[in-house]
Parts: sequence; structure tokens; C-alpha cells
Amino acid sequence: MSTVSIDILVILHTHKKKFSVALVLGSGAARGWAHIGVVAELTKMGIRPNIVVGSSVGSIVAGAYASGNLDRFEEWVAGLGRVDIIRLLDARMTGGGFLQGKNLMKAISKQIGNPEIENLNIPFACVATELGSGREVWLREGNLLDACRASIALPGIFAPSRSSENRLLVDGGLVNPVPVSLARAMGADIVIAVNLNSELIGRHFFVHNNEDGTSDEESERQLAAIEENDSTVARWAVRMKAGFGVRLDSYISSLRKKESPDPGLFDVIAGSLDIMQDRITRSRMAGEPPDVLITPRLGHIGLMDFDLASESIREGRAATLRKTAELEHLAEFF
Repeated sequence: MSTVSIDILVILHTHKKKFSVALVLGSGAARGWAHIGVVAELTKMGIRPNIVVGSSVGSIVAGAYASGNLDRFEEWVAGLGRVDIIRLLDARMTGGGFLQGKNLMKAISKQIGNPEIENLNIPFACVATELGSGREVWLREGNLLDACRASIALPGIFAPSRSSENRLLVDGGLVNPVPVSLARAMGADIVIAVNLNSELIGRHFFVHNNEDGTSDEESERQLAAIEENDSTVARWAVRMKAGFGVRLDSYISSLRKKESPDPGLFDVIAGSLDIMQDRITRSRMAGEPPDVLITPRLGHIGLMDFDLASESIREGRAATLRKTAELEHLAEFF
């Protein structure tokens, strides 16, 4: 039995009150779909957290879970292809980011609704960063999608979100990628956390094949053909070319492969964000360790590989099963 498991058992056996178990879902862009697999396996084990906290993409999955719509959300993300994702990206080269996020949030609202945080099935909160001061902001009330939109505002990718207090908010992963501290502040006795930011450094500079066996070069040719015949994709491509001087296929594929030793624009953005989140995660987790830490192995999943949902979800399940020895003791008390 692990040390963590013993600590959990000591807590559970020495107190008589009802225990509060929090699930903390960390940042990680497209790797965030792994959270869905984590929740699925925890549920199979009989573990149903009564607090859920998220940072960045973790806030979206946490919101889907807290609103009782995670199954519907999973079905939607598992069906997203590369072209579906492109159609959700409302490119505009103004406003502090080249994606505005309105199309994406509208699509998400169709899957999980748009409730007030106070009316969710279980307590929910997410983390954002105040751009003007660098302060960590805990979003615990108000509109769910507004809170999630602020938490996912990845610098350089999504435009910042403006709060009701007129503050500019950006991605929560800048200050607290795995917000264990927020879960503790909400009264959690036991914290199960999911860290998506391991095994990331340098992954953008290697070539790999897609899950279906096709190479990235083949995918680029397919995407070019779609761009020719799909007016929505074509319009998006024109905006990319005008604003950044890069081709659409270059943007989509640059985060998935790199044959040249010279990184492209999005390689640099993604690689830099990975380094930042890895270092911040290590630092915060050292001072704020959870009781159980689940770490999916997602180094091969790029920042914008949202079309690899099924693969990410499977690894989320596998990572949770690797922690069975610790989690099964906790399941006895539900």
C-alpha cells in the first residue's frame, strides 16, 4: 500500500464527519479530453467527487461534469474531426488573440448548457489570471461559460476575456495549472488531481503518424483538398494567410510534426507554453500536493490536437487504472 493510501485511510478512519472529495482537472489544451476518461474510471470505481475544480481546458470538462452533461459532452468531442475544429475557430487578428472563442463557446453551450455556477449539481470553480496584475482569480459564481471562457484564454491563441468587473482575464494555467489550492479552500478533505503537463518538453519537434495510420503529410494533402471545396474552411484560411502569412495546413499540422530543424510559428508558441506549464506545475505541486495524483501520458498530443479526443480519453482511463491501488481504498467510503 502506498504512503498516500495510508494517509487517506488515516483521515477517513479517525473522523466521523462526511468527507468532501475534490477532483482537480488541470490545464493542457487538447490533452484535456483525457479528463473525460479519468472521470469515467473514477465513476466505475464508485468514486463520485462532491467538488470539482478546473484550470483552462480542465474548467470545460469540470463544467460538463458539474452540470450533469459529461456523457453528452464526451459523445460530441469524440466525434470532432479536424475540419469540424477548424469551423469552430473564429479567426480575427484583433482583440489580443487570433481566435475570439465565440463559435467554440456557442458549440460547448449546446452540449453542457449555460447555467449559473450557483445552480450546478455540485460545487464548481475554475482559475483564470488577471492580465493587468498577474493575480490568480478564482471564479466561483456567475455564468458557467463566462468563467470557462476566461479560464481557457490561452495567450496568443484566444483573445482575453473581460469580466463583469472590467478586468481582462487570461488562461488559468499561467498561474495555477493544477489548482489543488482552490480545492482545499473550498473545503476538500481529500483531493484527486489530474496533471496533464508531464512529458511535454520538445514533443513539437518530432514526426509521428496519426492514430488512423496516415502520415501528417497525407493529412495536409487531405486538408488542402477540403480547403479547396469547403467555403467555411477557405474563408478561415484566407484570414490566416492575411494575418500571419501562414497556410492553414501549416497551422494545423505544425503542432503535430516537424521534419525541419527550424521551428515554425506555432511550434514556438506551443513549445514555449509547454515549458511554462511544466515548470509552473512542478513548482505549485511541490508546495500543494494532492492526496492522489493522476498523470496521463500525453506527450504525443499537441496543443491543438483536439481531433485526437478518443486517444486522449483512453489514456485518461489508463492513467486512472494505474492508480487503482490508491483509489480502491477511497472507494470503500462512498
